[in-house]
Amino acid sequence: MTIAALLSGGVDSAVAVHLLCEQGLRPDLFYIRIVGEDETGLTCTAEEDLELCTAVARRYGLALDVVDLSREYRENVVAYVVDKARRGLTPNPDVMCNRLIKFGCFEQRVGRHYDRTATGHYARRLERDGLVWMGTAADPLKDQTDFLAQIDYMQLSHLEFPIGSLPKREVRRLAAVYRLPNALRRDSQGICFLGKIGWNDFIRRYLGEKPGDVVELETGRRVGRHRGCWFHTIGQRKGLGLGGGPWFVMEKDMEENVIYVSHGYDTRRQYGTAFDMQGFHFVTADPWKDDGPVGVSFKIRHTEGFFRGRLTRRDDGRIHIESAVPLQGIAPGQFGVIYDEAAEICIGSGEITKG
Repeated sequence: MTIAALLSGGVDSAVAVHLLCEQGLRPDLFYIRIVGEDETGLTCTAEEDLELCTAVARRYGLALDVVDLSREYRENVVAYVVDKARRGLTPNPDVMCNRLIKFGCFEQRVGRHYDRTATGHYARRLERDGLVWMGTAADPLKDQTDFLAQIDYMQLSHLEFPIGSLPKREVRRLAAVYRLPNALRRDSQGICFLGKIGWNDFIRRYLGEKPGDVVELETGRRVGRHRGCWFHTIGQRKGLGLGGGPWFVMEKDMEENVIYVSHGYDTRRQYGTAFDMQGFHFVTADPWKDDGPVGVSFKIRHTEGFFRGRLTRRDDGRIHIESAVPLQGIAPGQFGVIYDEAAEICIGSGEITKG
């Protein structure tokens, strides 16, 4: 079997390569370059990532190639992020990067020449009833299927997840035992293309600033000013610059350029128990045989665990979720990710709407 393995510079993809080599495979290694200086003047350097990838390749005597997809990334993922932010929605660039770049452009250019593409994501490949399904990771705290929930069946069928059946602590242990160059490296945090650049600095380069009022939702009282609605997301607490907190972002009125906030940890307005999704995408197939309510598990952002709820279909094609517990910060534009009731299989995802 021929394998293309994606390296990121992190410990997870390095251990994935180690496990492939333990099976007697000799994967070709690839580092996808998705960052660089663009017309905004923003630069995210990735020298350390590439140095660590090179060290891993040398450790196992494997070939490493760099695939530059920075132009495709800007034209697809960055453009998606800016468009969503401009409209007051909450984008998820990591989801779109997986769908359009790592398992889209890379597969079209390189991966299709191999039998499989391996990655260091915490997910599993399950084969049932003649179909391939995306299974959740053995470690529910590290599960990353929500980042993969927009890939299609052909993409999934071509993927391997070597570490998906391991808990994170075992991945770290293997990296230490085999003295991998990045064994002690911390897990990356935040949006993949920003690096050391803050979200506000990034979005300011594209959309600028548009000052407006911050208004207390319950009273209509102006409590502060913001520099642009696109700098804030529903459920946000930090970074509002308001005294006497905590304050939470509850709503955004893009036409009037007003952010509505609510005060206190216990305000009920922070929470909702239902949401709709449009454009629902099934990764493998629709597993439900009728339109009646079904029990599901779900995520509304990358969290360490799953929520429980009931799924029904609206007449207009949207998917409606009723949660078993109150949810904080339901943000339109984010992806709602749906699983079977046991949270073993990722069924698919759709964009959360305002209802």
